[in-house]
Amino acid sequence: MNQNVTRIGHQFQDIWKQLGVSQRISVVLATGILLIGIIGVAWWSGRADYTLLYGKLSDTEAAKVIAALDDAKVPYKIGTGGSSVLVPAEKVHVMRMQLAGKGIPRSDGVGFEIFDKPNFGISDFIQRANYIRALQGELARTIAQLDEIESARVMVVMPENRLLIDKDKHSTASVFVRLRSNGQLAPQAINSIRFLVANSVEGLKPNFVAVVDNQGNVLSENVENDSLVGLSATQLDARRNLEQYLAKKTESMLEKVLGPGQAIVRVAAEINFDTLQRTEEKYDPDGQVIRTQTKDESNEDSTTANNNESAGVSANTPSGSNTTAQANSLPTITKNKKTTSTVGYDVGKSTSTLMQSAGGIKRLSAAVTVAAKVEGEGAARKVVARTTDELEKLRRIVGNVLGNDITRGDQITVEELPFNDQFAVEITRNLQTQERRDFWWTLARNVGYPALALGVLVVFLRLFKRADSDGIQLGIPIGNMSYHNGNGNGNGHGNGHGNGNGNGNGYRQGTVFSSRGGPNDQATVTVEVLNQLIKENPQNMTQAIRTWLVRDSSPSK
Repeated sequence: MNQNVTRIGHQFQDIWKQLGVSQRISVVLATGILLIGIIGVAWWSGRADYTLLYGKLSDTEAAKVIAALDDAKVPYKIGTGGSSVLVPAEKVHVMRMQLAGKGIPRSDGVGFEIFDKPNFGISDFIQRANYIRALQGELARTIAQLDEIESARVMVVMPENRLLIDKDKHSTASVFVRLRSNGQLAPQAINSIRFLVANSVEGLKPNFVAVVDNQGNVLSENVENDSLVGLSATQLDARRNLEQYLAKKTESMLEKVLGPGQAIVRVAAEINFDTLQRTEEKYDPDGQVIRTQTKDESNEDSTTANNNESAGVSANTPSGSNTTAQANSLPTITKNKKTTSTVGYDVGKSTSTLMQSAGGIKRLSAAVTVAAKVEGEGAARKVVARTTDELEKLRRIVGNVLGNDITRGDQITVEELPFNDQFAVEITRNLQTQERRDFWWTLARNVGYPALALGVLVVFLRLFKRADSDGIQLGIPIGNMSYHNGNGNGNGHGNGHGNGNGNGNGYRQGTVFSSRGGPNDQATVTVEVLNQLIKENPQNMTQAIRTWLVRDSSPSK
């Protein structure tokens, strides 16, 4: 076995000595590339695939996780910023379960898991303190789930339970948030945090929740909605939102006509925040309707005595004259008839109640600035003024968009001015230059590397073409062998050894045929001769190559 290895080594040395310079360089480069590829594939296949174990860890919790991984002898990697830990993918779930059993990592604060363990014999004060701690921890964890917030802390102050309730004491809360990348928290997110905390604490109102960020900015205002300050803030927000909405709507319309950045619109709105309730009653005298009618009739009889007789004897003595006088003294009877009618009428009445809510627009003022048209480029640029008719058309368009009402005194002004676009032009020019540079660099990189490889290949081909085929022995040393034809079967002996096959062909050692088939003194067979011999009789050449590979390196005696 060792002799065969030694023979193969000597044969490779002989082949290496017979190669030219360009051939040696090609062999070395090909071998190097092959070895680098094999090593790269082996390294990549043996490389562990790391997956995130925990992220968004504080420095303290990250140190605990790393210490636990070191104890378990598990390889790991630290992510960017030191807040994440990565482990091999096949060990992620196992390590998470093991670390969870040890209580690692523990998030900031403690939640309601504080009540998982039974605590007997603790006082009511400790129980209440634990409840507040758990509530603060749960709120902090919930707030930290927002995309804009990295971490949060919540402090809740609740009044003590007493027999006598003090109305001046109420629950309050403070929220500290750490924003991602020093960003800003939207007003909607601030209100959501305040309402979230207020609805989680008994007796807490949203106005008594303060929100502060990591830059020291107070994100909430502690004002009552029904107070003068709170009402003013609400009115100001309503007015600002209305003005921004109208201005944005007008600008978007003008950009379709003039182009992006060619118009600036500012709107000032006066809003009526008065709430009016009015009740009116109107009577119609012509619309009388009889509601009731009453008629009373009464008859009265009255008797009147006649007292004209004089006093004395003559008056009391009956006589003829006295008889007449007595008739005249009889009583007088009087009869009276009285009729009373009462008629009741309803007069027509209409009642109307008018309630006017706040929010109506009292007056609008809009200022529109349109960029002047510019023709040409560079030094040939010049401003071309728009006509009065064009500006009037723009003013009418803006008025229709804003809902212009002349009766309430709305004013719209449209002016044409040249914009200072030098800064924008410089930025655009720099961007275009950078884009061209990136384009040519990408093109050169995509085309240059293949061109370089093609150039190296062309250089090697030229070196091969310039090399002298006669001076560089491309043949394979197979000893002093010759090829001859025989007409008989069996073995033949001469200066060397001869073998025969059934066809009568054989080979013998001692001479070598050249490319023309004649004898040659050189101890090599060229590629052309070898190809010709293989085509003529492949079986004998196979046997000859096998004999060459296994024979002794020393010449036969």
